[in-house]
Amino acid sequence: MTKDRGYSAPPAVVEHARRFSTSGNRPAIPRVAATVLLLRPAPEGFEAYLIRRVAAMAFGGMYAFPGGGVDPSDSTVHVDWAGPEPANWGETLALTPAAAQAVVCAAAREVFEEAGVLLAGPDPSRVVGDVSDEGWEVARDDLEQRRTGFAELLARRGLTLRSDLLLPWSRWVTPEFEPRRFDTYFFVALLPEGQRTRDVSREADHTLWMRPGEACERARAGELTMLPPTLVTLSEVAACPDLDAVVRAASARDAATPIMPRLDLSDPDRPRFYLR
Repeated sequence: MTKDRGYSAPPAVVEHARRFSTSGNRPAIPRVAATVLLLRPAPEGFEAYLIRRVAAMAFGGMYAFPGGGVDPSDSTVHVDWAGPEPANWGETLALTPAAAQAVVCAAAREVFEEAGVLLAGPDPSRVVGDVSDEGWEVARDDLEQRRTGFAELLARRGLTLRSDLLLPWSRWVTPEFEPRRFDTYFFVALLPEGQRTRDVSREADHTLWMRPGEACERARAGELTMLPPTLVTLSEVAACPDLDAVVRAASARDAATPIMPRLDLSDPDRPRFYLR
């Protein structure tokens, strides 16, 4: 699965591409989104958290990271903020400060909704501990069902969003043939001490922690189905010997230039994704 040889394309994705090529339709406008690769220490290096999207969703059956679309409230409400300011995030992500705030808030909100991990604390130097009790689960479910907003949840608990716990990594745009497209900003985050992931999302039917290199190997063997953004990101972090190296690598990443995989259908028996 090197870049030279391309990346395998799941049958459902190939069908979307072939249908689009004969439809005459215009590409859908990508929705801005954010996703977070959670990492934690392990006896042999570190592990990554993966979720498998339910079949009824876009990209159903694929393993991915917690994430989703930006909500309008992510950029229009005040939230107590620690770490780089929205203007600084805007420079990193090539966005306006308001749009950058929306992306960062969406990343933190989605990882709480889908994995039960909260990147916030009582002050700019601390992070909350275990957030898995019944009270927190009610709050998480209210957020997921949009009965409350992320800023409101944090304010009620007297918490500050720790934007510095999100490490910008990359930006991927869904190919034009997909009926649902996303312009997704990828972040990396280390699992806060005292917190644990929980299989709580209605959008996933399976979750797992696995060493990034092993996940790539299992994808090559056909045991885990992934699209190029997930597989490439796992390969990139797998090249780091430890979590400190991941943090250092993130500081040098280009998280603003979009990458859009190209699907080559010239060989009907072996369709492949290429990144260039």
